[in-house]
Amino acid sequence: MKKFLIGIFFVSFVFSGTTQAQIEWGTMNPDKTTKKYSTLLLLIDNFYVDTVNMPKLVEKAIVSTLKDLDPHSTYISREDVEEAEAPLQGSFDGIGITFQLFKDTILVISPVPGGPSQKVGIRAGDKIIKVNGEKAYGPDITNGWVLHHLRGKKGTKVIVSIYRKGISHLLDFVIIRDKIPIKSLDASFMLDKHTGYIKLGRFARTSRSEMDKALDSLKKEGMTRLIFDLRGNPGGYLSAAQKIASEFLQKGKLIVYTEGVHSPRQNLFSLGNGNFENGKLVVLINEGSASASEIVSGALQDWDRALIVGRRSFGKGLVQRPFRLPDGSIVRLTVARYHTPSGRWIQKPYNKGVNAYYHDLEKRMKHGELIHADSIHFPDSLKFHTENGRTVYGGGGIMPDVFVPWDSARYDNLYASFVRKGVFNTFVNEYLNNYRKKLKKQYKSLDSYIKNFEVTDKMFQVFLNEALKEKVKINTKELKPNVDFIKLQIKALIARDLFNQNAYYKVIAPSDITIEKALKLIQKSTLFKKLGILN
Repeated sequence: MKKFLIGIFFVSFVFSGTTQAQIEWGTMNPDKTTKKYSTLLLLIDNFYVDTVNMPKLVEKAIVSTLKDLDPHSTYISREDVEEAEAPLQGSFDGIGITFQLFKDTILVISPVPGGPSQKVGIRAGDKIIKVNGEKAYGPDITNGWVLHHLRGKKGTKVIVSIYRKGISHLLDFVIIRDKIPIKSLDASFMLDKHTGYIKLGRFARTSRSEMDKALDSLKKEGMTRLIFDLRGNPGGYLSAAQKIASEFLQKGKLIVYTEGVHSPRQNLFSLGNGNFENGKLVVLINEGSASASEIVSGALQDWDRALIVGRRSFGKGLVQRPFRLPDGSIVRLTVARYHTPSGRWIQKPYNKGVNAYYHDLEKRMKHGELIHADSIHFPDSLKFHTENGRTVYGGGGIMPDVFVPWDSARYDNLYASFVRKGVFNTFVNEYLNNYRKKLKKQYKSLDSYIKNFEVTDKMFQVFLNEALKEKVKINTKELKPNVDFIKLQIKALIARDLFNQNAYYKVIAPSDITIEKALKLIQKSTLFKKLGILN
């Protein structure tokens, strides 16, 4: 089973429209560079023994060249530009569904509320069998195929033929494509009477407005302290990082500064009018928190505004700027380094090549860093100090104030096999196919579901039977300690389908050891006072 997922790993300036005429060629010798390469292309085109796809050859050369620069300078083909930019732009044109490819079939996880699909009556659990009369199932159907056929300009029409359980014939729906919002905020709810929780998935154009709405809502519920989750957040726009940090810092505080050989130093300050400038704040990070996540967490740590909890972040301190090439493709070129307010440059080394760079997490795991904080060592040359004089380090990510080890006992090999083989999703999809109407009728609210729904032993046995069908080797000794946790995962996934993504996180939060640690810390003032952190 394949699942639609887009990963983003960059900080970007808004493209200001630099043209070829504005570019200064500097000391570059054309005879040894531009003329030399263009002559080679002409020779290949006119004299090579076979026919060559010249545009593809040039693309490969561009990709290879960028790899020699740094791990974050990247090339995006013209065909992929819209898909790559949509998550950060905050919207795209389409029919408005969350989907996954389930057994070579397009399964609707949920229609976007208020979107074109929901308006015509498409429901969660529907299977798309045809698109404009063309077969939409089988081994040739990929995520790319789905996006190509279902996305399109606002106002255009697409006809989808739906299989719905209990109905013998296909249902045809005429959908008029529209602008579909993409939320960057994954979850927002109260953990106790006074502690709010917000999880931000990426730093997009709409992130500040989403944060404002979430903070306003939580304040109405009694929030006076906040746990802000940036775990697994790969970054996004630099301007979005500035706006999010401004939610927590008073006006005029330095958030980050950038500089490079061709980019004079630029300071970005907090903008003021933050929605949570006062009150206890804990920020959660881990090895998947990168780029803009590190800008925000680094600034809040340097100003002693927040307690940082979790594990060392990814370590990306390079800024990319997009440049459009003549054919509409884009090069995201690293143009500067960014530094936290104390002066830290938190970029991890990349002098051993791109492959070694992206296998750093594997190296960290083997070294024991994800389990033991004392396995991490920083040289004194990378020592910096926060506003109140606490020691912090640069050169490879943001080190949290409080370390929380990776929960390897729960996320073991057996659990990984359940995920990899698609057992969780297969079971949940089949269960909801049979009981969706009953569950919708029985649980009118998420709170009622959380309080009363139970994954029974009988249900769990069906889950295990599905795992055996997928040839997962089940070790009873390995399984026994994790039964309750696996049941909770099933419950959370059912909740996500019945309600929304927020429901998943609300169900799973009580078993999250990092959230549990953060909640205990924020409920007391001991460590905040000891470290001199504002609250």
